[in-house]
Amino acid sequence: MRTIGLAVSIYLGLVSIGPAQDRTITIATEGAFPPWNAVDTNGAPIGFDIDVGKALCDVAKLRCTFVTQAWDGIIPALSVGKFDAIMAGMSITEKRKQVIGFSDPYALTSNYFVVSKDLGLPPTDSDAKLDLSQAGTSNALLRVLRENLSGRTIGVQGSTNAEAFVRDYLGDDVTIRTYDKQDNLNLDLVSGRIDGGLADYSVWKTFLESADGQKAALYGPRISGGLFGPGIGIGLRKDDKELATLFNAALQELRRTGQLKALSEKWFDADLVSN
Repeated sequence: MRTIGLAVSIYLGLVSIGPAQDRTITIATEGAFPPWNAVDTNGAPIGFDIDVGKALCDVAKLRCTFVTQAWDGIIPALSVGKFDAIMAGMSITEKRKQVIGFSDPYALTSNYFVVSKDLGLPPTDSDAKLDLSQAGTSNALLRVLRENLSGRTIGVQGSTNAEAFVRDYLGDDVTIRTYDKQDNLNLDLVSGRIDGGLADYSVWKTFLESADGQKAALYGPRISGGLFGPGIGIGLRKDDKELATLFNAALQELRRTGQLKALSEKWFDADLVSN
């Protein structure tokens, strides 16, 4: 492990000196998806994406500026050169990969069930990780989820990967109710019209910290991989191989030092970056 760490450090030193050291890049974020990204009272971007971006630029010795861009135009704007990279809680998907490139993931998609505390369901290991890309290690966790949630009504936002998961893995055991907005799902969960729901942790966080959210709790393992994709990545133009190399090397260093995990715990109160 020491040899590997030394090799990474040497490599980072090599890529950090030279032309890339003088490069200035612009990183776009949405600014409307806390705690991934938001804007402060002065209109400056803040959040997990921004802190990770700044740390990456420090390691790679890039001069970086951050701008906000509406979500629905963020990929087209990257493609025409309005900025150099996207850090906006963007999942790496096959559809997006047809248009743009991605760095290695800097966070995992971290999907959780949230259920009403009044249900009195059997306890589960909150630190367990269900990686759908490793089916052999997931079978036992899936079996427990099906057994414990059997007969319950589960809410999901329509046309999402969460809906696809519940239908594919729990569809025969639960009643599925779809919603146009997460807020409406939350209201039904609080009122008892549904027993629980499935969504990304970042979506649940604000709800669970609210007064209404005190009636509910995370339940079961963190679910990632498979239909949820490999994680959250930096969007890049496909032909910008140099920037992808710099970011990927810097990500390795942030993981090695624990800085990436620390930033996740700062913004999410949880480790959303470790496998």
